[in-house]
Amino acid sequence: MEIDKENLPKHIAVIMDGNRRWAKSKGLEVKAGHKEGGENLKRIARYANKIGIKYLTVYAFSTENWKRTKEEVGALMFLLQWYLNDLLNNEQLEGIRINVLGDITRLDTGIQKLINELMDKTKNEKGLVLNIAFNYGGRNELVEATKKIAKKVKDGEIDINDIDEDLISNNIYTAGMPDPDLLIRPGGELRTSNFLPWQLTYSEFVFTDKYWPDFTEEDLDEAILEYEKRNRKFGAK
Repeated sequence: MEIDKENLPKHIAVIMDGNRRWAKSKGLEVKAGHKEGGENLKRIARYANKIGIKYLTVYAFSTENWKRTKEEVGALMFLLQWYLNDLLNNEQLEGIRINVLGDITRLDTGIQKLINELMDKTKNEKGLVLNIAFNYGGRNELVEATKKIAKKVKDGEIDINDIDEDLISNNIYTAGMPDPDLLIRPGGELRTSNFLPWQLTYSEFVFTDKYWPDFTEEDLDEAILEYEKRNRKFGAK
């Protein structure tokens, strides 16, 4: 059974889970799992772009991931730098526009520079919008949005009664984008882990036991097929 190209989710979110367990299952170092996870992101992003998905938002590194060992965090930062350089030097991005969502100020200034260069390089692309959530925490996103809105009230730019759902949506990282229609989480866990708590309110969820490095284009098709079977009511009967 093939996916219905007329009924695709516009926005897919993915929690890229299982890189460490994938590496351990193969007797490899943890960093090898993260590297293969990064390579798989490129494969899946290109495929999503090819079939007509408009937005793909992936959870790459959470604000809680700083609690991991110094060695693993260091390896992740090295891999991020490698990944950004690879994308910057890749002339075959196939029209993909790349954003990085999260608080990048905690990152090394060299990495911040690469992130800004990559976003600037791809800002006019018309294909898939690939949002990479790095040093991202959903609750932190809402705290920062609240601060921005509170400052606007304090400065007299808006009245407190102007605060509504649209205003909050316009002050978070995904402002101007539709909320995800579908969340996919590989790796066997059944939770959202502080990922897009505002945006996932009416998203459909698909969980799979496969580790992220093993998640294929066919697995994405299966998740989309499952999404297309569902009757989305958005609170209505």
